[in-house]
Amino acid sequence: MMTEIETSNRPSTPLQGHLARVSEMLERRRQIEELAETDDGAGGDPAGALVLKQNLADLQREIDALHPADVAHILDALPPEGRLSVWHLVKSDRDGEILLEVSDAVRESLLADMDAPEILAAAEQMDADELADLAEDLPDDVVHELMQRMDAPEREQLRSAMSWEDDQVGAIMDFEMITIREDVALEVVLRYLRFLKEIPEQTDKLFVVNSENVLTGVLPLKWLLVNDPARMVSEVMAVDANTFQPEEDVAETAQAFERYDLVSAPVVDADHRLIGRLTIDAMVDVIREESDAETLSRGGLREDEDIFASVWKSLRNRWTWLAINLVTAFIASRVIGMFEGSIEKLVALAALMPIVAGIGGNSGNQTITMIVRALALGQLSPAGARRLLRKEVGVAVLNGLIWGGVIGMVAWALYGSAALGAVMTAAMTLNLLLAALMGVLIPMTLMRFDRDPAMGASVMITALTDSGGFFIFLGLATLFLI
Repeated sequence: MMTEIETSNRPSTPLQGHLARVSEMLERRRQIEELAETDDGAGGDPAGALVLKQNLADLQREIDALHPADVAHILDALPPEGRLSVWHLVKSDRDGEILLEVSDAVRESLLADMDAPEILAAAEQMDADELADLAEDLPDDVVHELMQRMDAPEREQLRSAMSWEDDQVGAIMDFEMITIREDVALEVVLRYLRFLKEIPEQTDKLFVVNSENVLTGVLPLKWLLVNDPARMVSEVMAVDANTFQPEEDVAETAQAFERYDLVSAPVVDADHRLIGRLTIDAMVDVIREESDAETLSRGGLREDEDIFASVWKSLRNRWTWLAINLVTAFIASRVIGMFEGSIEKLVALAALMPIVAGIGGNSGNQTITMIVRALALGQLSPAGARRLLRKEVGVAVLNGLIWGGVIGMVAWALYGSAALGAVMTAAMTLNLLLAALMGVLIPMTLMRFDRDPAMGASVMITALTDSGGFFIFLGLATLFLI
């Protein structure tokens, strides 16, 4: 008999509800297939075959009703076998949209399950800018075939998008946009828009160009609607539009979109010719990816790991920083080993020293989080870094004196030694000072060497505050108490 799947937690969002239902259907399907194997085979159990068929139909309806982005989320959240089961149920005309939405690691596994004709069929549904996102994951023969099937303008757009690095504006710009001339009346523009019947998504403004395709201004749609149709475009358009160039950094561009509340913006070349546009949906993706990358980098992880990846792939992704952590832990243990005699004479030191190291690591991670955020938002200059360092030192000293004093009094009360309490306060203050210095210097140093300021920062600050905290506390105790 089949057992019911019980869920301990109620889904908190509709998307989690869809994921729970899909997972439940997949589990039921697995159970039915296992039962069929224990009987005379699937054909020997008509009831089981009927239940399996119904289960498949329910799962198909669930997938068909979901938005491609929601299907992508579910694929990211499923283990490999369930992921492929769901992927095989996705209708072919939705493959392209879903491939664009899934994570890089999951996309790689889905493409590996597809043959060349299936990949071609999915890719043909995409625009040039979307194809550029997938091109590096596609087989060379598929990319070549796609190029052959495109007309000349699309082929040129794809080459243009593929020529830029992933972190440049040119790699994510959109080629679908509406351009108008400045020497026409608004009424003509309105008739032109009605003739098009459909406009590109995220269109909040029209781009005004001259005969040489040089951008001369933008015409927001709301201005088009509220002005007299007899007025000329040149009288209404904005000439001081925010523009971007294809070689600019996407992270900085995303910050500009947030700062100026942009929905779309033109991309121009060195001669101010219009070559594409940026849209808010692409910028949201950039912001999310930057946030994910920063979170993973602090722990020394790469972005491209599938949460259900094989043990070997996960091991390769993580071993470097674990090895570094092992070395730093060994150093911390040797620091403790230097003071074995002191610990033997005053056992209280063994109970108190983790407090000093732990508080230092916590404080250092707070400082690093703030510094990395400021660097990501472009809020920190060299002069600002010096001032920030002075501020963090001040905060560390005050925190050390206040909370070090508190734990010092606790140590005094527990062990009846005022001197031990004073050493505890001094060690806490000095370790928090070390944490503040390293919390500023580690990300700034990484930035100076063109490295990700968040890369392994959490691992490094913890190692320094552990070793430093043990050395400071045990060293002071040896000098003044032993």
